[in-house]
Amino acid sequence: MALRLTDPEKDRSFLVAGSSLRTVISFLGSRVVSTRRQSSRESGKEKRRDGEEARRSGSELPESEEREIVSFLAFLQDQKGYSPFTVRNYGQALREFAGQRRGQSWWSVGPQDLRSYLYELCRRPELGAASIRVRFAALRSFFTRAVKRKQMADNPARTLSLPRLARRLPIFLTQEQTLRLLEAPRRKWMDREKRRSVRGPAWKEWQMWRDKAWLEVLYGAGLRLRELTGLRRGDFDPEQELVRVLGKGGKERICPVGPSATEAILRYLELCPYQADALFVSGRGKPLSPRFIESAFRLYLTESGLEGAYSPHKLRHSFATHLLNNGADLRSVQELLGHARLSTTQIYTGVSTQRLREVYQAAHPRASA
Repeated sequence: MALRLTDPEKDRSFLVAGSSLRTVISFLGSRVVSTRRQSSRESGKEKRRDGEEARRSGSELPESEEREIVSFLAFLQDQKGYSPFTVRNYGQALREFAGQRRGQSWWSVGPQDLRSYLYELCRRPELGAASIRVRFAALRSFFTRAVKRKQMADNPARTLSLPRLARRLPIFLTQEQTLRLLEAPRRKWMDREKRRSVRGPAWKEWQMWRDKAWLEVLYGAGLRLRELTGLRRGDFDPEQELVRVLGKGGKERICPVGPSATEAILRYLELCPYQADALFVSGRGKPLSPRFIESAFRLYLTESGLEGAYSPHKLRHSFATHLLNNGADLRSVQELLGHARLSTTQIYTGVSTQRLREVYQAAHPRASA
């Protein structure tokens, strides 16, 4: 009698000829022991990583310090309308700082303490200027509130000089690339229809129209990803071709979406088997998550033959750039994007200026003189 046994650690199998039951049990037992040892080692590594993360974030702070952080985060969420992600990031930043300043009261922190902390952060190679600025944005906001509540006389982070962010032009899709991407769900559906006789697709027609609709809305209204997944059916006005959007800080704005997006949304709602509050739902009737959108977006990029570090947010960049390239004024684009400051929108003028320079070089008779 011969038994074929497999060693999962070495990914190989071999024959054991004339094996008795005892030999087989011995072999399997050795594999179990080896697996348990490996699992124990991995568990130990994971615990050490968790401990290191806890040490850095200062998860075991004195009760009084933790209470101040919790109060501040509740203020940001309930009164300032900050997103859950901003609240989470600010909380991590404050706990990390407090964890490295054990025994020091929040209200005794001075400019020199923050300069020393800034120096420590700048020495960490894994941190870029943006990560450092987020940490100090949390600290500055925290101390600003403390000054207003008479807990401190002055904000120690007020005059601190931080690393400057590199000014990079937004990455965007050309108009031809964008149109190809917007048609990707329909091409996917047509391809599956051709192969239906071989194997029926689990993907339904309403899901095709759903994906086309959210792509059209992302580009047609220039929405952020969280704004898209937060849309409700009541936010869509098909007659006016508008959507009501809840943006950063709880600010509401009205965005036109255009006829293509409106047609796709109406067709999707007509075929969708679920009656839900959320505008875009999954195959189980639940609101679409940002992770789902990101994953589907990557697939549609591949289907469209587009390569590069593109994300759903790049459609927002494309929206703004195409508007400016076609004559829209900067103030209107600011309103459509929901930017609080015009300076935030001005980054797109760099892209438009670059295009104007290319047009000039190609068309003006004295450009190459």
